[in-house]
Amino acid sequence: MMKEFDYLKPSTLNGAHNLLVKHKREAYIFNGGTDLIVRMREEITNPNVVIDIKGIENLHEISYKNKECLSVGACVKLSEIPKYKDVTEKYAILTEAIHNIGSIQLRNRATMTGNICNASPLADSATPLLVLDAKIVIYGKEGLKRVLVKDFITGVRKTILETGEIVTAIEIPIYEKPIIGLFQKMSRRKMVDLSTVCGTVARINGEIRVALGAVSPTPVRGVKTEAFLRGKVLTDEVIREAGEIIVTDISPISDIRASKEYRLDMAKLIVKRGLVHIREGQLNWGEQSEA
Repeated sequence: MMKEFDYLKPSTLNGAHNLLVKHKREAYIFNGGTDLIVRMREEITNPNVVIDIKGIENLHEISYKNKECLSVGACVKLSEIPKYKDVTEKYAILTEAIHNIGSIQLRNRATMTGNICNASPLADSATPLLVLDAKIVIYGKEGLKRVLVKDFITGVRKTILETGEIVTAIEIPIYEKPIIGLFQKMSRRKMVDLSTVCGTVARINGEIRVALGAVSPTPVRGVKTEAFLRGKVLTDEVIREAGEIIVTDISPISDIRASKEYRLDMAKLIVKRGLVHIREGQLNWGEQSEA
């Protein structure tokens, strides 16, 4: 049974910041609420104060900023992102991940910022954001600062956010050349299920980038795999070897969803499928199959 709490709805960022500073660990931010409400009902999370940030107008904005990045406000619903101009064309790997998050009803409430701030190892939007080098925009006592997604999540349900800090947006760089990539999700059910393993493999600015979720305490970039692929032609042997190297980039565990061994096998498969997709995509664009 959900315990009683105070509900506050500030209209400015500074107002929300001051409330968070005042109430400290007793307060939780309420945005889409798709995770928080469930955790409150199950008495996993018991805030004394809930601070609703949906009354802060500029957090609902999505726009291209100075031809440098796509800025997605903290309160922009997941279902709104693919509908914005050219997003699906420019960031197909991200929109594919979004379509794999829950049901349409959930996507009409949930936000990408919430998906990242929950800091779950299996957050579907995290792996495309990692390979895209997206940044988290944070408002705090010293104003705005920007942090790469890879540096934002520090552990299971842990981020770098300090008392009073609020994520205002996620910024995704605009790339001149088309992105060739593939988001993949392995789950027990085809739809409306949490990831057993998920991952994104993409060619961005001429280099192969790899990120996996649900195989480590945080979503991770495959740095050793990326280093191996740098400058190499995507032959069958290179793709096979990359699939073996990825296991050195991750540290999966066995749990109720899958065994460690299954996750290792699926990580290999995700990488190999992704690289084959990139090779075929490069040939379609008339490019050489070089990472």
